[in-house]
Amino acid sequence: MPYKANESRRHKIPKVRYRVENWSAYDAALRRRGDLTIWVTPEAIAGWTPARSGRRGRPSRYSDLAIEAGLMLRLAFGRPWRQTEGLLGSLMRLLGPDLPVPDHTTFSRRSADLEVASALVRTDGPVTVVIDSTGLKVFGRGEWHLEKHGGHARRSWRKLHLAVDPDTGEILASALTPNEEGDASLLGPLLDQIARPIGTVLADGAYDGEPVYRAVAAQSPAAEVIIPPRSTAVPSATTETSPTQRDRHIRMIKERGRAGWQRAVDYGRRSLGEVAMLRYKTLIGRSLHARTLPRQKTEAKIACKVINIMTRLGMPASRRAT
Repeated sequence: MPYKANESRRHKIPKVRYRVENWSAYDAALRRRGDLTIWVTPEAIAGWTPARSGRRGRPSRYSDLAIEAGLMLRLAFGRPWRQTEGLLGSLMRLLGPDLPVPDHTTFSRRSADLEVASALVRTDGPVTVVIDSTGLKVFGRGEWHLEKHGGHARRSWRKLHLAVDPDTGEILASALTPNEEGDASLLGPLLDQIARPIGTVLADGAYDGEPVYRAVAAQSPAAEVIIPPRSTAVPSATTETSPTQRDRHIRMIKERGRAGWQRAVDYGRRSLGEVAMLRYKTLIGRSLHARTLPRQKTEAKIACKVINIMTRLGMPASRRAT
């Protein structure tokens, strides 16, 4: 059963309650998340059609910005492609500009190789990064198909890897991979997307290992790495002469225990990465709508951009209730 090791004392741990201190401002930010002027800005209208390149062949009718705007509307409001096409068409009629609206097949086709513009936030100065991953379901065969034609249910997943700023809640980097990809192998590519120096990297025990520490050092040599070593972890051969960060974590856990180590290094900040995963699944959904991996990668990047826009509108400032 879950938590069997702590079963005798778990009932003594009270549930932590928090109080939102800026409710009026946060309430206004939640309403602004439905404001259509956020999603169709004057800049988007101005860049809707691409400039002529002068090359031979038929010019593109829609810019990447137009395709990206449709993707953002689709994910922000949870609509299928045809309804997104209708939503954009009605917005153009209301706004007045004589601009063409891509059809649903154009949206789907162009999203496979779309370069997302400024999808993620750029930070100033050293930043704290929380790394985590979660699973997103891919649509497969439905129950009707299985009942009629037989076969076995096929549950397919993709892994969404995120690098989150725990201070602001914004997504700094993202990657979508097949389910077979290991978590630790994506840490380097995630950090490469962050242009600013990194102050601290937090992750769970799945990322424990010297390759992860080397990947962080390659990006920011002075960065602090806070990852709980496995229970079977042993110090390195140089622990007596030049201990590594991992050696120091192992020593502190041996002296203070894991709970004492977590308090000493403020490991609780890592849970804010899980909060970002919950925010993604609440605002966007637990499933990917696209059917192919290239389109799914674009969908995940656009979803992170939508979440960052919503996050910048306002977040709750909560404190622990006494």
